[in-house]
Amino acid sequence: MSQFGLLGKRRFAPFFWTQALGAFNDSAFRNAMVMLAAFQMGLPDHEISLYTNLAPALFILPYFLFSATAGQLAEKFEKARIIRYVKIFEVAAMLLAAWGFHTHNLILLLGVLFMMGVHSTVFGPIKYAILPQALKATELVGGNGMVEMGTQLAILIGMVLGNSLMLIAGVGPWAAAAATIGIALAGYGFSRRIPPAPATAPELKFNWNPFTETVQVLGITRRDRAVFNAVLGISWFWFFGTVLVAQLPIYTKLNLGGDGSVNTLVLTLFSLGTGIGSLLCEKMSGKRVEIGLVPLGAFGLTAFGIDLFLARPGAASQAGLDWWSFLRAPGSGRIVLDLTAIGMFAGFYVVPLFAFVQSRTPRDRLSRVIAGNNILNALLIVLAAGFGLLLGNLGVGAARIFLVDALLNVLVAVYIFTLVPEFLMRFITWVLVNTLYRVRVDGTQHLPEEGPALLVCNHVSFMDPLLLMANLRRPARFVMYYRIFNTPLLRFVFRTAKAIPIAGHKEDPAVLQAAYDAIDAALAAGELVCVFPEGGLTRDGEIASFRPGVEKILARRPVPVVPMALRGLWGSVWSRRDSMLGRSRLPRRFRARVELVIDAPVAPEQATAGKLELRVRQLRGELA
Repeated sequence: MSQFGLLGKRRFAPFFWTQALGAFNDSAFRNAMVMLAAFQMGLPDHEISLYTNLAPALFILPYFLFSATAGQLAEKFEKARIIRYVKIFEVAAMLLAAWGFHTHNLILLLGVLFMMGVHSTVFGPIKYAILPQALKATELVGGNGMVEMGTQLAILIGMVLGNSLMLIAGVGPWAAAAATIGIALAGYGFSRRIPPAPATAPELKFNWNPFTETVQVLGITRRDRAVFNAVLGISWFWFFGTVLVAQLPIYTKLNLGGDGSVNTLVLTLFSLGTGIGSLLCEKMSGKRVEIGLVPLGAFGLTAFGIDLFLARPGAASQAGLDWWSFLRAPGSGRIVLDLTAIGMFAGFYVVPLFAFVQSRTPRDRLSRVIAGNNILNALLIVLAAGFGLLLGNLGVGAARIFLVDALLNVLVAVYIFTLVPEFLMRFITWVLVNTLYRVRVDGTQHLPEEGPALLVCNHVSFMDPLLLMANLRRPARFVMYYRIFNTPLLRFVFRTAKAIPIAGHKEDPAVLQAAYDAIDAALAAGELVCVFPEGGLTRDGEIASFRPGVEKILARRPVPVVPMALRGLWGSVWSRRDSMLGRSRLPRRFRARVELVIDAPVAPEQATAGKLELRVRQLRGELA
């Protein structure tokens, strides 16, 4: 099923529209308020500047104050009910906003803006914690992509509508008020259709002190190193995006020579690019949580950020261009491409990170981890605003700030990928496998969501471990011949994946015993371990007899066994077909179509080498 098919499912669609309409209202209200202050009230420039700079600070403040509390709410209580309360709160806020628009009371409107910040703060942990409860594992990336796409488009449409309605002569404030109240009511209506999402930690002892709970939530967020670094990556995305978007108005005016319509165009390009990238993640990852896309996204952000600077580093030769005149001007196509590509690679970057956090974090603390993520996001957004103001005060132009932002992205990416080599390892694996093969996976539902299991698979090519790494939705420890483990170009990947080198008893009994000990320790820790019981690559395309090592592993640690079979690899890259026929080693089947078939787990007491060999033969069938 395509990710768009989720819009026809009650377990996803009402939530999708609820969150999209909430993002729409946030954007529409904020922009309508700014337009009221800037163009409707005749305020002096210094007052306009005060209100426009105070507004984002008031919106972000609740993230610092209430995120930890919101994370507890989402863990302790049923989520759909909390969402309905949040939407009622939004309706009340928009009713207050209507009075503020009518009376031009900016103090009241700033108070409403703070309320909308509270609305977003409470909704945030639920927004991402509810997805793993509502979606299948194979739908998680697509669902996150849809949510990110919907959010970006909702923010964009809300911005345009909020600006446009407030500028309607005579009735602008009433039009903006009616629209925001109507959207809030529609959001509440959709929220009533969201299926129940049970509490994941109903026994949680509630801590009402936001400061001590914030410290505790950040501690929970740091508990898993890989998850915490994914959170840091998400927060950096917000820093990068905040710096970029904050400079777009002045960049539009000075470097592009455009008017307000051009500013709307460049924001539209960035938002559409992010939506496209978010949706493409499911296709590119094969419906798996593929963090190998994160380095690709980081590379694209830097490459196109630098090119955006190079495309127009100085002042424009014309001024006051509307959006159509700008598009017709020389060199505009390159800028359009850069802005769209930055958004697209931003989608590649952030969607897998959110899905990674959701898939790796235990359900009973996921909401609090998301709350910790939101706290760090808010901190990085504030730092980004200060960073942009500092560079601006130092006389650094908008285009050069883009360049600085892009170069900083390199340093941050290297830092994160050094701390968690798994990101880079998955990227290398993803590129290699998707370059060499076209893979179809069947039976992923049979792979245990948690707990230990022994995976057994036929062994056709030197690429088998990499192919499995790229297509199993849970990380697995691979047992492989020590000479392959020490392959110079791939040793980094195997070591990072914590593969277990093994040797024959006659070759090196010490390595063999160390391998059995490492396998047992991994299974005891609740990990997946994958072995190739044939003991080597097939030399004729047929499955060799399974050796009794599987039974030795299970005698020491009885765990479920998951039979798997690789189909279509014989004669592909790095199989032994050509060498056995005396031909050149050049592969005859580049970009081979291959399949991975996963069967239901077998109880350890029934998992003999002979029975497992027979089952793998049946799974592989005739397609060697």
